[in-house]
Amino acid sequence: MGKFFIDADISKAKTLSTEYYTSAERLEISKEKIFAPSWQFIGDTDRVKDGGSAYPFILLEHYLNEPLLLTRDKNGQLYCMSNVCTHRGNLVVYEACKLNQLRCKYHGRLFGLDGSFVSMPEFKEVQNFPTEEDNLKQLPLFKWGKLLFTNLQPGFAVSDFFADMMQRMEWFNVDALHYREDLSQQFNVKANWALYCENYLEGFHIPFVHAGLNAVLDFGEYTTEIFKYSNLQLGIGKKGDVCFDLPETSPDFGKEVAAYYFWVFPNMMFNFYPWGLSVNIVEPVSEGECKVSFITYVSDESKLNTGAGSGLDSVELEDEEVVQNVQKGIRSRFYNHGRYSVTREQGTHHFHSLIAAFMD
Repeated sequence: MGKFFIDADISKAKTLSTEYYTSAERLEISKEKIFAPSWQFIGDTDRVKDGGSAYPFILLEHYLNEPLLLTRDKNGQLYCMSNVCTHRGNLVVYEACKLNQLRCKYHGRLFGLDGSFVSMPEFKEVQNFPTEEDNLKQLPLFKWGKLLFTNLQPGFAVSDFFADMMQRMEWFNVDALHYREDLSQQFNVKANWALYCENYLEGFHIPFVHAGLNAVLDFGEYTTEIFKYSNLQLGIGKKGDVCFDLPETSPDFGKEVAAYYFWVFPNMMFNFYPWGLSVNIVEPVSEGECKVSFITYVSDESKLNTGAGSGLDSVELEDEEVVQNVQKGIRSRFYNHGRYSVTREQGTHHFHSLIAAFMD
C-alpha cells in the first residue's frame, strides 16, 4: 500500500493526505511522476497560422519551465519540439516570427522547420557527427479542432485523456472557436494546485459558495461521470435559462444542459457554454501557490454573459476564498484526512485516486 493510498470504495475511502499539499518535496516529485508524462494544453493553431511560422513558449513556466517551439512548415505540417539548441543549449527561437529555417544565434547551427539538423559551421573535424541527438527533440502533437496538446514523456495514449470528451462533444464545432484575449485572465491563488482542482471537481459546494451560479443550475440534477483520466460534471439549467440546443445525436438530447464541465488529468478544465469554451489551466508555482489561466474561446457572442457561463470572475473569486482558507486549514496538526460524500464527491475521489496511482 503506497504512501497516498486511496481506497477504491468511496464509501470507505479517506481523502489525500495533507502532506501532498504542504510538501515542497512532493511537488518536485510530481513534476516527473504526474506532469511530464501527462498531456498539456499548448494553445491553438492560430499561433502558427502560416507556413514558415515559429512560436516559442515555455511549458508551465513557473513549474516544468520547459522551452518548446511550435512550427508550421511550407506544406502546412505542424510540429512541436524542444527550443534548445543541441550544440550548447541556447534557445533557438526567441520570439514569434516567420522564417525558412531555424538558425541558432549563438554559433549558427541550422535546423529545418521540423527540427532536423541541417548544418553546423566549423564541425568538419568532429567524428560521428551528426547523429540523431543533433536534431531538435520532437514531441508528440495532438490536435483537436484548433486546440493543441503535447507531453514531455511517452507512455500515455492521448485517447485515454481526451476520447471521452471528444465523443461527448462531437456535435460541438471546435473549429468555430475564436480566441478572445480581452476575455482571458490569469489569477494567482495562494493554494496548492491540487486543492484548486479538487474544488472544481465537485458541485457539492455550489449552493454554499456560489449563490449566482446556484441560481441558474439545478443542483438536484447535477451529476458527475468518471472516465479513465478525465471526468464530466453535467450542469443542468433551470427552466428559462440559456442552454445548449443539442442535436438528436447527443446522448444528452432532451436535457436542459447549461454547461459541460470536463476535467482532464492532471490540471486542465474545459468548460463548454452555449457561447463557447473556457479552458482553465492550473499551474503549480509552489506547494502553497498556483497560477490559474482562464483562456476564453467564443463561438456565439450573442450568448456571452448569459446562463452558467456568465459571472465567471465572481465564481473564481468565490472559489479562491475557499481554497486559500483550506490551504491554511490543512496545515493544522489536528487535520490529516477527510471523508467523501458518496453522492457528491466522486470527481474528487477520482482525482485523489489518480494522484495516488501516479505518485506511488
